[in-house]
Amino acid sequence: MTDHERERAPGGIDITKPSISRVYDFMLGGKDNYEADRRVAELALGIAPDAPEAAHANREFLGRVVRFLAAEAGIRQFLDIGSGLPTQGNVHEIAQSAAPGSRVVYVDNDPIVLVHGRALLAVDDDATTVVKADLRDPDVIIGDPEVRRLIDFDRPVGLLMFAILHHLADAEHPAELARRMVDRLAPGSYLAVSHFHNPGLAHPEVSRQAFAAERIFNETLGTGRWRTREEILAYFDGLEMLEPGLVPLPEWRPVSDDQAEPGITYHTFVGGVARKPQTGPV
Repeated sequence: MTDHERERAPGGIDITKPSISRVYDFMLGGKDNYEADRRVAELALGIAPDAPEAAHANREFLGRVVRFLAAEAGIRQFLDIGSGLPTQGNVHEIAQSAAPGSRVVYVDNDPIVLVHGRALLAVDDDATTVVKADLRDPDVIIGDPEVRRLIDFDRPVGLLMFAILHHLADAEHPAELARRMVDRLAPGSYLAVSHFHNPGLAHPEVSRQAFAAERIFNETLGTGRWRTREEILAYFDGLEMLEPGLVPLPEWRPVSDDQAEPGITYHTFVGGVARKPQTGPV
């Protein structure tokens, strides 16, 4: 760790340990990362040299989803769980551009996200906020006063879980946590998920590399799970999946200005969007 990094690190942030948010920031070409984060990123790049393209594909997927929800589905409030560090094309920027007045709450358990998020949102407190909380405790998120200030849970919500559920171990029951969040949402709400994927026998070589990447993430970050298609689809149980279903990120309603071109990671990062039915149990 350099002296310059020590000087620019926000107070109270341990930059000697890698952070999921900061590794992702590095992959996106950001500057809010440190030596420990770059070491993890370099190990991942040794397996998947196109990992930055996958990160950009995820951001483009986010943009298409949020734009659809705001401009076409009529959603005016968004809850972004595991939001990560601010970058270009943030949820509130996209949503409020498509539908002025849209309200956005960012939620993350990384303290550095809170620092940078609040700095970014200092001029937009009426419609957007950032909250430090953990998906492992949905009741805390739902009950947080800042969340309640902007989100009316009696009206449809866009629940965004981009690149977060794969950082929960099986023992933490991510599908159950997602269900608990969806259960609190009004009918007509939407769930959007992007997730690391192990394609198994459909792509054996890619599957082997997914296992290798999973090992690196668990050894360095203590988290990371490349799940099967069936495991990821479980997050959407009881919901109405939108076309084209659960697909590699570039295949979800692509637009002409998409630029990400993931190679080997194409089949290891998938996403989908589903709607909570107006009637019946979820």
